[in-house]
Amino acid sequence: MERVQKKAILRDLSKKMVLLAGPRQAGKTTLSKEIAKEFSSSAYLTYDRAEDRKIIQQESWLPTAELLILDEIHKMPKWKNYLKGVYDTKPEGQKILVTGSARLEIFNRVGDSLAGSYFLHHLFPFSPAECKKVDYKTSLDRFLERGGFPEPFLTQDLIDANRWRNQYVESLLRTDVLEFDTIHNVNAIRMVFELLREKVGSPVSYTSIAEDVAISPNTVKKYIQILEALYIVFRVTPFSKNIARSLLKEPKIYFFDVGLVNGDAGAKFENFVATCLLKHVYAKIDYQAENYSLKYLQTKERQEVDFALVQDNQIKKLIEVKLSNSSIHPGLSYFHKKYELPSIQIVKDLKRERDEEGIQVLDAKKVLEDLDL
Repeated sequence: MERVQKKAILRDLSKKMVLLAGPRQAGKTTLSKEIAKEFSSSAYLTYDRAEDRKIIQQESWLPTAELLILDEIHKMPKWKNYLKGVYDTKPEGQKILVTGSARLEIFNRVGDSLAGSYFLHHLFPFSPAECKKVDYKTSLDRFLERGGFPEPFLTQDLIDANRWRNQYVESLLRTDVLEFDTIHNVNAIRMVFELLREKVGSPVSYTSIAEDVAISPNTVKKYIQILEALYIVFRVTPFSKNIARSLLKEPKIYFFDVGLVNGDAGAKFENFVATCLLKHVYAKIDYQAENYSLKYLQTKERQEVDFALVQDNQIKKLIEVKLSNSSIHPGLSYFHKKYELPSIQIVKDLKRERDEEGIQVLDAKKVLEDLDL
């Protein structure tokens, strides 16, 4: 299944270096090798492989390579300065594609040595919108059963999909987390991970988790930041501007792999919608240079809406997610009436779409298929 971002990456490679970030096993290597087929010659080198690492350190790849692909290079000490040197001294016409399974943008600080020399792209798991664009017929149930990562999503055997997930989790917690940062208590971060699986859809209290795991709230925060940096989880924080009495601290935590959610069908579906909306937000950022973000709303009186799409710190749309109940959620009705915000409620199993007092009740599959990518 061809990824829709291939053409955009090829366009950007003709202008600057391209950084391609996203979760492990989201398809970055496969996409990179598909892109390589568009060039007469290419070199693929990964920092995870000892032989390739030596070539990378010595810069001893063939200078005639039209496309140079460097994978997991962020694991190299002072990788930004290294890349800047490679980019500044590359042969004329050579293109450079850098891929990584950590959030490369977290290194984007003031004085970044790479500033102005790259375009950043994000590759996330499959979504209904991506499947529609490439005319791949599927269902929401398949996404909820297998998640959107290519291997479990495309395999015919559900058991193989579940086996992939077990190995994926072990690889993330045993290898990626330990390589990313010094963890003195591996069992503690695993416990935090397991607790987060049970809290999807609810605001997460660092203090509460700290008490359960017997560590400090700051350590909980650090562990969640590591899981976030490795594209295992992502945070959705409350929107507060012009919303009276909004909570300002507690985020909601979602998983890039919906199969990791340890909750009921409603929690799994909310997590899945969150991944689709996040992918939409990054498409707005990466390809349209728009200042988009994904938030949620909640007052101290617990009036809540699942998601808010925000542009330039202004809410563009409120989105409430329901599995089957199409009755307008009280929180959505409250915010829609009080602040006159565009609002929709999307429902997975919906018999009939309708408009009720300015709030549209819509079929979830149609809405998710029509999101920008």
